[in-house]
Amino acid sequence: MRVLASPCYIIGDTHLGVGPPDLEPRLVAFLREVPKHARTLVINGDLFDFWFEWRTVIPRDHFRTLAALAGLRDAGVDVLMVAGNHDCWGGDFLSREIGVRYQLGAWEGTIAGWRTRIDHGDGLRPREDRKYRALRRVLRHPMSVRAFRWLHPAWGTRLARGSSSASRNYRARDAGAGLRAVAHATLEAHPGLDLLVFGHSHVPALERAPQGNVYANAGSWLDAPTYLVVSAEHIELRAWDDSAQSHRLDAIDRRPEKALAHP
Repeated sequence: MRVLASPCYIIGDTHLGVGPPDLEPRLVAFLREVPKHARTLVINGDLFDFWFEWRTVIPRDHFRTLAALAGLRDAGVDVLMVAGNHDCWGGDFLSREIGVRYQLGAWEGTIAGWRTRIDHGDGLRPREDRKYRALRRVLRHPMSVRAFRWLHPAWGTRLARGSSSASRNYRARDAGAGLRAVAHATLEAHPGLDLLVFGHSHVPALERAPQGNVYANAGSWLDAPTYLVVSAEHIELRAWDDSAQSHRLDAIDRRPEKALAHP
């Protein structure tokens, strides 16, 4: 069984490349704090608004973030990246040069005793995402990736960024309700699962399902940066405010009868 060391920090949906000017400096500052408090960092998709690895070229825009991630690995922090719908064409450079464990598809294992599934969440809504699921199969097909690699990197980047604006700037039109319904149905169908983590909707969430297991979403960094902290005692939803400890928004204890009160 795969195990992630705790405390574990989980972030997602930073969409580097389209956010406000201070987004990347704030993210880099956060990453530099991680080794002081956590042993694992999980990036639950869409770290970059666009990422593609040509054979000898990678996007240059976010060198500082890549350097900070490499620094985490040098500091002994395990970094897992679950691909999102904007950065699902990565792998070799992130894995070999940066030291990130890059995974296409959901991760399942244990974090601090919590039996956990982490999935970016794109394409999971049964009706609303039907057309997208068909498109995703085409975009991720090896032939499509091979064809895109023939484009000049500047043209390819411009094309990709121009076609992806609908899913980057705002929270889900349904305020995350569709993905939340999928999460609760999944938790009900898998009572042995302690924790289910989604991203994609840009809506932070931390809630206990009726049967006792937990749904969490780390939210987005496009407006108010938030992240999750998983430890043996509890799961926390925190807001990054450029301080070492940040601000706790919510928390759930391992046992329902001992749920932590809001600060």
